[in-house]
Amino acid sequence: MGNVTQTGRVIVRLLRWDKPAGRLILLIPALWSLVLASDGRPNWLLLAVVVVGTIATSAAGCVANDLWDRNIDPQVERTKQRPLAARSLSVTVGVVVMVVATLCAAGLLPFLNPLSIGLCVAAVPVIGLYPAAKRVFPIPQLVLAIAWGFAVLIPWSAAIDPPSLELPAWLLWGAVVLWTLGFDTVYALADREDDRRLGIHSSALFFGDFAPQAIGGFYAGTALLLAYVALALSLNWVFWLTLIGAIILWIQQYLRLSDRQLSRAAYGKMFAENVTIGFVLLAGMLVGCWF
Repeated sequence: MGNVTQTGRVIVRLLRWDKPAGRLILLIPALWSLVLASDGRPNWLLLAVVVVGTIATSAAGCVANDLWDRNIDPQVERTKQRPLAARSLSVTVGVVVMVVATLCAAGLLPFLNPLSIGLCVAAVPVIGLYPAAKRVFPIPQLVLAIAWGFAVLIPWSAAIDPPSLELPAWLLWGAVVLWTLGFDTVYALADREDDRRLGIHSSALFFGDFAPQAIGGFYAGTALLLAYVALALSLNWVFWLTLIGAIILWIQQYLRLSDRQLSRAAYGKMFAENVTIGFVLLAGMLVGCWF
C-alpha cells in the first residue's frame, strides 16, 4: 500500500496537480469563452465538460512535454526534479498516464457538436508538437499560445447555437494568444541561461535584452483586444473596472522586469500573478454580461 501511495503522489507531480497555477491559467481562457458566448449564463453540463476536459487535456500535455524533455530536464535547475527527469517514474508509466488522460478528454467528445469536436482534433497535434518546437523554432511560446487559443474556440463553438465562431470569439482568441506569449515569456526568463547552454529555443532568448518590452507589448495587445471584445458584446462598467485593474498589474510587471537581477522565484511569482488577473477578468466578464 505504501508503494502505491508513493507512486500516486509521484503521478500527481507528473500531472503538475501539485502546482495548480499552470492548470488554472489554461482553464481561465476556456471559462472566459464560455461565459461570454453564453451571455454570462453557461449551461452547467457544458461548464462541467469544459472544466474536466481542460484538466484532462492539460494533464496529457504535461506528460507529453516531460516525455519529450526527459533527457533535458535533468540539466535544468527548475525541472530537474520532475518525475521522468529524476527517473522516479518509468517512460512506460508516463505513456500510460498520458494515454489515460487523453482518453478521459476524448470521452467528453459526445457532449460536443461537430464543430467543437473538429477543433478538439485540430488542437491535438499543436499540443503534441510544442515540445519539439523548442528544439527548432525560435519562438516556441507562439506554438504554445496557439494551443492555448483552442481553449477559447472550443467552448465558444460549443456554447453557440447554431455552432459558429463569431468576431468576438476571434478577438478573444487573439487576446489569449498575446496574453500567453506575455506570461510564458516571463516564465521562460527564469530558464534562459539553462536554455542557452543546452541550445533550447525560447522567446526569452529570442527577444534578449528587449524581452521586457516584448512582454509589455503582448500585455498591451491583450488589453486592447479585450477592450474590443467588451465593446462588441456591450459589457457593462464592471468589466471595464476589472480590465483597468489588470492593466495596472501588467504595467507593474513590466516595470519590475527592467530589473536584470530578478531571481528565478520572482519570475515564477509574476507568472502566478496572471492567474489572479485572469480570475479577476473572469469575474468582470460574468458580472459584465448580467446588466
